[in-house]
Amino acid sequence: MSAQKPSIPQGTRDFGPAVVARRNHIFGIIRRVFEKFGYAPLETPTLENLSVLTGKYGEEGDQLLFKVLNSGNFLKKQKGEVIKEEVTPDDLLAGPKKVLPKIAEKGLRYDLTVPFARYVVMNRGTLTFPFKRYQIQPVWRADRPQRGRYREFYQCDADVVGTDSLLCEAEIVLMMSEVLNTLGLTDHTIKINHRRVLGAFYQALGGEGTETDLFVAIDKLDKIGREGVEKELLERGLSAAATERLFDLLSVGGDFEEKLERLLAGFVTAGVAPDNATADGYKGLQDLQQVLAYLRGFGFDKWQNLEFDVTLARGLSYYTGCIFEIKINNVNMGSVSGGGRYDNLTGAFGLPGVSGVGFSFGVDRLYDCLEDLQLFPEAVATTTRCLLTNFDAEGELAMLPVLRQLRAAGVASELFPEAGKLGKQFKFADAKGIPYVLIQGPEERAAGQYKLKTLATGQEQTVTLEQVLAELQ
Repeated sequence: MSAQKPSIPQGTRDFGPAVVARRNHIFGIIRRVFEKFGYAPLETPTLENLSVLTGKYGEEGDQLLFKVLNSGNFLKKQKGEVIKEEVTPDDLLAGPKKVLPKIAEKGLRYDLTVPFARYVVMNRGTLTFPFKRYQIQPVWRADRPQRGRYREFYQCDADVVGTDSLLCEAEIVLMMSEVLNTLGLTDHTIKINHRRVLGAFYQALGGEGTETDLFVAIDKLDKIGREGVEKELLERGLSAAATERLFDLLSVGGDFEEKLERLLAGFVTAGVAPDNATADGYKGLQDLQQVLAYLRGFGFDKWQNLEFDVTLARGLSYYTGCIFEIKINNVNMGSVSGGGRYDNLTGAFGLPGVSGVGFSFGVDRLYDCLEDLQLFPEAVATTTRCLLTNFDAEGELAMLPVLRQLRAAGVASELFPEAGKLGKQFKFADAKGIPYVLIQGPEERAAGQYKLKTLATGQEQTVTLEQVLAELQ
């Protein structure tokens, strides 16, 4: 058998020990913040039925779903097998839409929100509402790999279902802010908008095209610019006059409250003033005002990091209320988090009327930002805190009780597995980032003492085992 050059699928990666340790640093901070706000952990399967996934992410999202072929040969029946429906030559000629339902019934999860909605519906009899959950698992998208965009990546979701309270939206802002500031990513912008505000834009355009077309195009504004969005809207059926009116509304300036006031006035000018205060666009602005009031009540003081961004659209079709996105300003990177409120998602699975809101951190993008800005603590990638040297067979046995006591005291330690020169052992510790080396040669063993060396400074001190434990704990 010839040797095969090893490889992994495009858009996937291996993670070595140092990278995993840094990723766990991110996971740990996110997990602690989620649990502090009352969210409980949940996991769902890697595979979901395609009937669960399709139709929840918009047309573009459906195209990015990884479909998993059913086991077996679907082009012909095998002896002894029972196949529900055979693929015929006519099916093959008809194209993928005809063939796919017969050869693929499952797919890799695209995100964690839709599986969560499916879980809620299936377990509604055992859950206490409002139900808060967080989920940290990988997802898959058949996207074109590029910097910050992978085909396999982790998401860290937090969602609450069973309440319409905008207190949840305010707490999402607080969680986002706490995670980013704890990680050291202080130069960030948490962007907020409301789907009903975007719906009012749609009304201002006279209802041309479809709302989904409008949302998908606006969502690309930071990627393809005004000219690109205008071109896409024109191709989707909007008139040049309508797109001009749209950008007049999108260009509103000022701080959070000023934008709210100017948009109210802008909708009046555009001819969409409501007969009452519950009309969609105005209800969206009122929701944002309430979120602002909650944040003031919490004593939120990171206003420089919070922006009412009227161009924020979030392309996923299931959002119905407030929507969120986070941008790290001092790194060339796309959004590192996004989310929003969804009123109809569980309705797709037979449980209407259950509102939910949530968001997700993209850990891979957070990692790249922290690495670019050199914000990972030096000790994060170090698993072993102390290396015990190995002089000879007698010294190796003498070090075993010491190793046991260090580990019992919670000090991550290891004994170099082979007797050899100290230089080689120091080099090993330095390569692994182990900060301390504990040495006991024949002279130290006779005196019941040790030498503890700090590799970063080269400082060496003669100590007892009790002093070692006190120093390293």
